[in-house]
Amino acid sequence: MNEVPRSRITGGLVATLIVVSFAIGVRGDDTIVGSPHDLSMLSPNPIRAVAEDRVCVFCHIPHNGQPQAPLWNRFDPQLHYRVYQSSTTDARIGQPSGPSKMCLSCHDGLMAIGMVASGSGRPGDPPPEHPIVMTRRFIPPGPSNLTNDLSDDHPIGFRYDRALSRRDPQIRSPDLVSREIPLGKHNEVHCTACHDPHNNRLGDFLRISDRRSALCITCHDLRGWRDAAHNTVPAATLGRRVDPEERLKYPNMVDNGCAVCHKVHSAPCTERLLRYPREEDNCLNCHDGSIARTDILSEIRKFSAHRGDTRTGVHDPRERDGLMRPHAECVDCHNPHAARPGLIARRPGPAPALADGPIRGVRGVTIAGLPVDDATFAYELCFRCHGDRPAPVRTTIIRDVQEYNVRREFQPYNPSFHPVAAARRNSDVVSLIPPYRVGTMITCTDCHNADDARAMGGAGPNGPHGSRWAPLLADRYETRDFTVESATAYALCYRCHDRTSILRDDSFPFHRLHVVVARAPCSACHDPHGINAAAGPSGSHTNLINFDRLIVRPVRTAGGSLPVRFQDTGRYSGNCTLNCHGVDHINLVYGGGGPPRPIVGGLGR
Repeated sequence: MNEVPRSRITGGLVATLIVVSFAIGVRGDDTIVGSPHDLSMLSPNPIRAVAEDRVCVFCHIPHNGQPQAPLWNRFDPQLHYRVYQSSTTDARIGQPSGPSKMCLSCHDGLMAIGMVASGSGRPGDPPPEHPIVMTRRFIPPGPSNLTNDLSDDHPIGFRYDRALSRRDPQIRSPDLVSREIPLGKHNEVHCTACHDPHNNRLGDFLRISDRRSALCITCHDLRGWRDAAHNTVPAATLGRRVDPEERLKYPNMVDNGCAVCHKVHSAPCTERLLRYPREEDNCLNCHDGSIARTDILSEIRKFSAHRGDTRTGVHDPRERDGLMRPHAECVDCHNPHAARPGLIARRPGPAPALADGPIRGVRGVTIAGLPVDDATFAYELCFRCHGDRPAPVRTTIIRDVQEYNVRREFQPYNPSFHPVAAARRNSDVVSLIPPYRVGTMITCTDCHNADDARAMGGAGPNGPHGSRWAPLLADRYETRDFTVESATAYALCYRCHDRTSILRDDSFPFHRLHVVVARAPCSACHDPHGINAAAGPSGSHTNLINFDRLIVRPVRTAGGSLPVRFQDTGRYSGNCTLNCHGVDHINLVYGGGGPPRPIVGGLGR
């Protein structure tokens, strides 16, 4: 059965297609005529034959074909390809085989396009050593030339079976994959799983439309993707792209879907096929204010920040929390496949804030120190880096109980703690501003947030991306000795605690004396996270008392020195032994078991 040349067909090309359909098993309504795979002399494409008018001969031949089905007319490229590798793939990826090798015989750019294995048996057909003469001998550099380095392309040459879907729960079982995606004889993934070389109706010879990620989610079942922001927010996707080759296919993010961040072929960042070589640029290309309404790039360049743009290449999705190098990249805190619009709940309530909204689907560490793949509470995300292997945070405060593990500081069995992981029932705290009250829980972002966050009354993005106040605080919090008290100097504290109540000495009869008159900062006595009693010397440490030892010192006596000590003796009462600003406090008693009366005259008022 010989292929009919285009020049001998009258009334169209239907006859050619019918004949070819029997030879290579394609549907009658498929056609490559006029498509990029039409390499005949009558093709409208710049790459075409000089004298050959047959269409199918460049890949198939009805007689004397190569051993591989269906009647291949191309040589098997005897090459070793560099294949895709990633720490997150569970597939066992091998060398391309079967139809993939035939595709690569042109698309690796190393074999001449006109190098066919044989003619059709017709008189005058050129022998194999004389290939068909083309206007261009090889596929030129560009998106169609994959080279023999396939590490930057979607993997092929692996078996897609139930075992793979069990190893990776975000891969659909092959039983659920659309029949439009044909696999090989042994369930191998070939180029032809996504591409139909005979049908360019959808562009790029796709078998399924890539609009709204339809082709990708045929196999990939990403947890949280269905209602994720990147799959539901119809933002524009023009951004800062200036290279025409980088222009996305569709005008908005929803339609482009996965292609906003990933490239199936020739991806600049090989692992996970990211569109930009620096991982953060895949986020910051939109989240610099050019597309997303928030400018995260400006935030992370503030004085105190999670500098994701300076730690590129450090993060790995499968890193172990206890062994990873300190870093903070965008995907350490955000799951781009699951994140949704919204706030990390700041509404005071009796339960911890959930890991939802922009931090949905992230990894975390529980209050007990157990790593989890899907954090339940917001604080579990913070414990990944600020828990058992704490990231270095600059501080000038040396305390009685020096603790860098934040997870231990928030333990509910500690003598005192801010209520992030568990509620406090301390009725001594009478300065809370509604809606805060005894038993109310807060979040890490109540204190650590952008200094202009919308949740705090500003106009900037929410979250601890960056702040002008260290360490990444939502507002000013002075820790320097001899700070002049004001509503702005301790603005962070006064967001929850009533300044009037504090200075009126409602809970401690010497608050005003210490803060206003002696100009001692709040941090001289109070440790804001909490005190892990097991990490230091014994003592009460209630009411977040954990002295700054650069301000508070032992009392020196003729016989030596008396250790710094605070003892809680009941509601609104206790005693201290210490030296502060040169003044000795030796078993200095305050309160008497009931609410203190305001001091009239003297230093108290």
